[in-house]
Amino acid sequence: MRIAVVIPALHEADRVRAAVRSARGPDVDVIVADGGSTDATRERALEEGAQVVVSAPGRARQLAAGLAEAGSAEAVLFLHADTELPSGWAASIRRALADPSVAGGAFAFRLRGEGAALRFIEAWVRVRLLLFRLPYGDQGIFARRSALAAMGGVPQVPILEDLDLVWGLRRHGRLALLPEPATTSPRRYEARGMARTVTRNLLALLAWRLGVDRERLAAWYRR
Repeated sequence: MRIAVVIPALHEADRVRAAVRSARGPDVDVIVADGGSTDATRERALEEGAQVVVSAPGRARQLAAGLAEAGSAEAVLFLHADTELPSGWAASIRRALADPSVAGGAFAFRLRGEGAALRFIEAWVRVRLLLFRLPYGDQGIFARRSALAAMGGVPQVPILEDLDLVWGLRRHGRLALLPEPATTSPRRYEARGMARTVTRNLLALLAWRLGVDRERLAAWYRR
């Protein structure tokens, strides 16, 4: 099974190398979808052997642009530029998708670094997955290509496209939540504060579930 890894990036020159390196492997195509970076993001992705496609900024648009370049890949993995995949990730995805009832899935969640606050956030994510079975994009969401086609591709929304993506996949099969963790940067939690970020993410999840207008939600979340 050939896998395409799509990495949306914008001004990620310091991080994209590690993401691409973690994704490389046999029968794997790595595609960095750049949203108009003015740093060395594209050059560093190319140096690591990734294909680079340029699109308008916005994660959903970038994911769609990367997906359009996925060629004959039977599975697609959407990976954040500040996230690294675990060793043996491709074999884990292939095993999961060997079950025809599985439409897609995601890895477990780990934050890079030490400290009780980071471990608390990881524990909260485990609880969220247990309650809602809604992995976020920083867990590395993968999908069977045919399931993506059946749902019309990546949902084009200004925020929380990862939740829409997972929700759409669930209409076409089971989700496989893999035990191996994708390791992501804690920078967003550190920038806004751990407690504040967890609270905002929870409120955004509730607003998404209640159908709050996505433009309004995006404006609120990015303040």
